[in-house]
Amino acid sequence: MGFIDIFFPKKCLECGKEEVYLCRSCIEKVAFLKQVCIRCERPSIDGMTHVKCQKKLDLDRCFSLWVYQGVIRKAIVKLKYKFAYEISLELANHFVHFLGKKDIIFPQNVILTPIPLHRRRKNWRGFNQAEEMGKIVSERLGWKFYPDILLRKKLNFPQTELKEDQRKGNIRGVFCLNPRYDIQNTLNTILIFDDVLTTGATLKEAGKVLKRNGARKVLGLTMAR
Repeated sequence: MGFIDIFFPKKCLECGKEEVYLCRSCIEKVAFLKQVCIRCERPSIDGMTHVKCQKKLDLDRCFSLWVYQGVIRKAIVKLKYKFAYEISLELANHFVHFLGKKDIIFPQNVILTPIPLHRRRKNWRGFNQAEEMGKIVSERLGWKFYPDILLRKKLNFPQTELKEDQRKGNIRGVFCLNPRYDIQNTLNTILIFDDVLTTGATLKEAGKVLKRNGARKVLGLTMAR
């Protein structure tokens, strides 16, 4: 029995069924999210930003699969605070499976890049859950995976500890483009990946950095909202 089995015995986080952290029965109880425009939060096909809403530096689209509840919520909380690496592998595989069942169409030539953690927080947690899950999602969907297009240049307060009206200011100026990359007018669609979207402040700020540096099309993708 390894370390992970002692502290996180492999049983469903919701119902306690053994051998898995997220059983299929509990996942199927979590509702799929109704997609909205990230700007006005009104209904939108596949999360597209409405033409009348979109500004120059806005995300072109933002899609989240599940409502942030049930076993999905419990899994994401464990990832952020309990160092449970193996849960991220199961969650990513379920995400790809159910994304396929929704028949969501994404552009060709996608580059997935995860929301980065500051190196101090990554060292403390042991891994970046968005990076590890994003790698699996990319491999399964045939996308390119560049985990370091964005860098987190300063350590800010965790967004989950702040009120909604504080989050935008807290995340402003946190990201920068990695100088190794030239994305000026790239024909690739850059997809920013994260585990959960709350107010959207983090994805919006990351998208602005990419568009300021020349990216033509930038999407957001999260597991839950």
